[in-house]
Amino acid sequence: MVSSMTAYGRAENTNQFGRASCEIRSVNHRYLEMSIRMPEECRALEQTIRDCISAKLNRGKVDCNIRLDLNKAINENMPVNQTLLQKLIDAVESTNEQLKNPATINPVDLLRWPGVMDREIPDLDAINKEILGLIETTLDAVIDNRQREGAKIKNMITERTQKIKSIVSKVHHIMPEIIEAQREKYRQRIQELVSEIDNDRLEQEILLLIQKMDVAEEMDRLKAHVEEVEHVLNQSGPIGRRLDFLMQELNREANTLGSKSAHLDTSNSSVDLKVLIEQMREQIQNIE
Repeated sequence: MVSSMTAYGRAENTNQFGRASCEIRSVNHRYLEMSIRMPEECRALEQTIRDCISAKLNRGKVDCNIRLDLNKAINENMPVNQTLLQKLIDAVESTNEQLKNPATINPVDLLRWPGVMDREIPDLDAINKEILGLIETTLDAVIDNRQREGAKIKNMITERTQKIKSIVSKVHHIMPEIIEAQREKYRQRIQELVSEIDNDRLEQEILLLIQKMDVAEEMDRLKAHVEEVEHVLNQSGPIGRRLDFLMQELNREANTLGSKSAHLDTSNSSVDLKVLIEQMREQIQNIE
């Protein structure tokens, strides 16, 4: 199934600890590149989160933003360790007695002393489990968005491949007429310039010119490449790089058709092919 690299997913959950949310955005990129923002309480999960993302996404620039809003009771329930505080005050006063110019005790500095504030510590294991569950839910939403967008891209590319096939068929059909018209044009032109004509030599020269105009091989390769594009579109897994390579090959054959062109129809066909190929190439840049 074709999967786009552009997608967005969001999930949130409220439990006894508070509210947790996760947002994941992805855009096209040559490789898989991850940027993860999370609260310090969950920092130990970073590698696990990276493993979760890389297990489900193969390419794209992925931004993952995790937010954790703990319950007000957890944030505000910060009782003071009175025993430790009193010992700290006694130590400060004892020190001040030995100083000529003692400083005033700053209550905020006392509260900042490690262990003075007995802030309630939430159950990080339980919170981490919730976060990982949110990651999985969000990734599922991202993958679903990627696949829906990929289906649209596939339809667009398939429409272009059908048009390319039509152009190739048209060129195959008109080439014998073009070659015969060019043969007659060369013959008449030479007859105007030369009074005596060596017909055998003339045919050899015309044959060389006609061979330079012949694009049958290019048309066959174009058809083969287009069929391969359609085949790859129906494969599973990452296919973007393979399709990008096929676009290069298609463009090469279209350019050759233009360089060999000796007729307006084939020149126009070359231009039309390159327009269609470029339209596909732009969309393929976004396929995983």
